[in-house]
Amino acid sequence: MPHSAAAEAILLYFVLPLWLSAGIADYLCHRASRIELTSGYRESLLHLLMLAEVAIPLLAAIFFEINALIIAIMITGLVLHQLTALWDTAFASQLRRITPLEQHIHSFLELLPLTAALIVIILHWSQFLSLWGLGPETARFDLVLKREPLPWTYVAAFLFASAFLEVLPFLEEFVRGWRARKQT
Repeated sequence: MPHSAAAEAILLYFVLPLWLSAGIADYLCHRASRIELTSGYRESLLHLLMLAEVAIPLLAAIFFEINALIIAIMITGLVLHQLTALWDTAFASQLRRITPLEQHIHSFLELLPLTAALIVIILHWSQFLSLWGLGPETARFDLVLKREPLPWTYVAAFLFASAFLEVLPFLEEFVRGWRARKQT
């Protein structure tokens, strides 16, 4: 197996599933701590923001050819996600206990997006260099659907898992927080 195929397989079948697993584990920590009664819907809004900050680059990488634009989107999303994660932890730690387990899960949620971005950058090194005006290639900033798309079964399964293991649980967390706010 060529190195690029191995790197892509690690990204698709190890990094992304582990990332989803960490996300649902984080949700379960929030649920167990009864987040709706402490930091409530405000923290849940930060979680939804972080979800969007990683979803946009991830969807772009799934559907479009990786070029300087997609890499720039990924880097921007990564930086925004890290800043929001810091904001989230600073906010939440004033209102509720963040257990050692949840802190450990946060480590995964912070490093796995970086890991995914680094694998993509390694696989598209010339376009990464071109983003900074380096290397032999010209930076491409066009949105072009993948010439060789990922297997539709993988994409469908990943999107389904993301919707049911990430989006819906964190929306439920927000609704729980919103309802608890109205009851107090």
